Amino acid sequence: MVSAVKRESADGVRGWRPATEEALYGPSGFYRRAEGPAGHFRTSVHASPLFAGAVARLLCLVDEALAHPAELAFVDMGAGRGELVTGVLRALPAEVATRAHGYAVERAARPAGLDHRIEWLPEPPPGVTGLLFANEWLDNVPVDVAEADAEGTVRLVLVQEDGTECLGEPVAGAEAEWLEKWWPLTGTPGSPSALPEAPGGPLPAEDVRPPAEALQGPSEGVHVPTEGLRAEVGLPRDVAWAAAVASLGRGLAVAVDYAHFAGARPPFGTLTGFKEGRETAPVPDGSCDITAHVALDACALPGARLLSQRKALGALGVSGERPSLSLASTDPTAYVRALAGAGEAAELTARGGLGDFGWLLQPVGIPDPLPGGEQPST
Repeated sequence: MVSAVKRESADGVRGWRPATEEALYGPSGFYRRAEGPAGHFRTSVHASPLFAGAVARLLCLVDEALAHPAELAFVDMGAGRGELVTGVLRALPAEVATRAHGYAVERAARPAGLDHRIEWLPEPPPGVTGLLFANEWLDNVPVDVAEADAEGTVRLVLVQEDGTECLGEPVAGAEAEWLEKWWPLTGTPGSPSALPEAPGGPLPAEDVRPPAEALQGPSEGVHVPTEGLRAEVGLPRDVAWAAAVASLGRGLAVAVDYAHFAGARPPFGTLTGFKEGRETAPVPDGSCDITAHVALDACALPGARLLSQRKALGALGVSGERPSLSLASTDPTAYVRALAGAGEAAELTARGGLGDFGWLLQPVGIPDPLPGGEQPST
């Protein structure tokens, strides 16, 4: 546990947000490296082409809701090396593909050989019509970390380049207000009921969205912080998501990420690192990915819907059901192919795995086009 000592920022000591920004996106940052994110961790995009196919079907639903515009945009936020946008354009029906335009939003340089239909940008294009999709983007929007000290004061956690931490000045202003509303540092450290489920934290029962009051934040009251509890201050994610949504003229914005919700925040935060396929200590020196789960309910704007990846992909036709054994006798090749697809679908929708990711759907000027579940009022 970090020693509860007030320490102002000095040379080599700063909050996690600026440290992460430099470590991930600076000139020698992790996301500037040649191998790209796929060289270090596996996302749904890398797990199976079924994921891109499902997103392509969602884009088609958006196309219908938009009455088939002359140009249909697919904006891939945090595009990596363009794997998702490439797969989505490839999976579209011909009639839709002729009107589709791909945008990859990424700070790294454009990879060689990328489809000419894909425009490579540092920021989302303004005013487009279509689908903006942010797969594991918000978890890499840098945030500060806060911790309650022995006196109950919530302080900024400072970090050196080697990962050594200490406590700094009290959290104040908008960041303190965000914590009070969305992640008050109260409770019993180590309470089993408060611990997150791997990998993405608990989702509401039966895979439905949280109650409306969760989207509006916890009830107001006086909270006395408990020593040692930690939180990631998600305000920069809220701002980043609102800006991404605002870039759409009309359509649907979707964020997919490790998530947790009010009433079940992890008591010691989720900040961690990934390197070469393994979880590791979060050291802000550019050698590893630094990530933290997302308070998706705090990001949600009016009209949003929250659900699990399992439910979202199910609505888009991705099922992990095994093919009928009768197919094995009539068409063995088709059976093997269907069995492989079922295995990939099972990975994408698995409980305790990728299926527990949260999906935040934010319609802009259209009804929510994804079937399954009612759109809440907020």
